[in-house]
Amino acid sequence: MKRFHVHVHVSDLDQSIGFYSKMFGVEPARTESDYAKWMLDDPPVNFAISARGGQIGVDHLGIQTDTAEELALLKDRAHSAELTLVDTGESTCCYARSEKHWITDPQGVAWEHFHTLSNIPVYREEPGATTPAQSNDHASAPTGCCPPAGRGKPIGIPVKSTSSCC
Repeated sequence: MKRFHVHVHVSDLDQSIGFYSKMFGVEPARTESDYAKWMLDDPPVNFAISARGGQIGVDHLGIQTDTAEELALLKDRAHSAELTLVDTGESTCCYARSEKHWITDPQGVAWEHFHTLSNIPVYREEPGATTPAQSNDHASAPTGCCPPAGRGKPIGIPVKSTSSCC
């Protein structure tokens, strides 16, 4: 078995352990004073790169589901754990039409949960071609201290915390 490895530097280890334990539905397999690791068997990884502008580095992370039911379970887990969620519904991005929602970790790293419905021939459909769900991609994103980015995903969704979201 091979596993994709993602390592994120965080500012508050305990807060992040709490967030990721809720998001994954399990506690870490290993915890040290400066480190925590989850050894997850599910899901496998969809890794994508693009040269579409913006800052070089990790753009966002995500979990792609095979079914709408799996996506609903991720949404239910986020709601049950009281994680802030932005539901963008049916959206077009990255040459695909998908049903998706977003959560953001305590450091502001965006996590996309999505179920791909079909491929499309363009990176993103033009605004005139949007569906009602697509036209609301940013409308439900909070505008407090962390406004969403202009690239189609709500980076910086405030997290429920006693500290500042930024």
